[in-house]
Amino acid sequence: MKTAVVILNWNTEGFLRDFLPGLLRSCEKVEGAKVIVADNASTDSSLKVMEEEFPQVRTLRFEKNLGFTGGYNRAFAQLSDGPDAPEYFLLINSDIEVPEEWLGPLVDWMDAHPECGACAPKLHSWQEREKFEYAGAAGGFIDRYGYPFCRGRIMGRLETDMGQYDSPADVFWATGACLMVRSSVYRMLGGLDNRFFAHMEEIDMCWRMQLEGWKVTVVPASTVYHVGGGTLPATSPFKLFLNFRNNLLMLSNNLSRTFALGLYHKGMKSEKAAVKGMRMARRLVSWRMMLDRLSATVYLATFRIDCFKAVLKAHKEYRKLRRTPSKKQICSYLDMYGTSAEVKGIYRKWIVLLSMLKGPKVFGSIRTEDFYKF
Repeated sequence: MKTAVVILNWNTEGFLRDFLPGLLRSCEKVEGAKVIVADNASTDSSLKVMEEEFPQVRTLRFEKNLGFTGGYNRAFAQLSDGPDAPEYFLLINSDIEVPEEWLGPLVDWMDAHPECGACAPKLHSWQEREKFEYAGAAGGFIDRYGYPFCRGRIMGRLETDMGQYDSPADVFWATGACLMVRSSVYRMLGGLDNRFFAHMEEIDMCWRMQLEGWKVTVVPASTVYHVGGGTLPATSPFKLFLNFRNNLLMLSNNLSRTFALGLYHKGMKSEKAAVKGMRMARRLVSWRMMLDRLSATVYLATFRIDCFKAVLKAHKEYRKLRRTPSKKQICSYLDMYGTSAEVKGIYRKWIVLLSMLKGPKVFGSIRTEDFYKF
């Protein structure tokens, strides 16, 4: 097996019936590709559907819901054992429809670009097929405060795909809804961060990839169609909690090394770069938490009490779970990767404010020179 195409399923029997047959047909056309379903202790009829309608598909059964992070980490650990261990892992949601020729371009790209740690197709909306889809569009960036946005999606605005992103491009992050990862890189990074459970874990992993010298690329020769909201609706307070908490975890994981790397590239010695990078990271996380509290105030003022509580809970959980690298760890990192790593895709401006000011014209206002160089 060269490519393990893995659906992590949790209570989506309808999507399995609708989209798994097309996925199986498409993967038959790619040599060495095999579809596996990993089930996160579903309580609906998902396992019955797999047994009765797709008995030919290998199904991994987990005893409890391990989340997106734990589920994929467990699945890929099991698949890595033995002589048939795959070269590439492909994470794909159960609510994705694939055309016939979607997988080949991703495999071909990884084969031809050994510097690429992960790649992804363009993500279109299943409901409005010419529009990009919220979860990843044509590849993502983050702004100076850690707010994610995409080529083709900024805040709640979505572009129609007119071919404007039809050249392969290195991005800051690519969507976990459909993401191909080099298995050796996945294992080296320790997989997805289990503290996240779900949401923003792929952004964190792509950031860590870049910090260790790997590229993340969108391959527009491949397009898939995403329903979205198949597990947690956008209005869920639990989803809001995960997004606020995980954004802070992501920043604490990566900011210190990123700032230190930029300072090191400018000629600062590793120890001084580490100390200053840690200081800059703490300051930025404080700013982000202040912006979060502003959001919480808006929720309270508009009587969305569950959302207000979700933000407060997210900050409390973040304080319990955060792990920031020490000065010694950052110096060691700079000695190892300081000359080879480069982080691209962090936007200098606050994308939230820019989106409010520019409206639909915000897409045309994103310029290459407005990104930091680390």
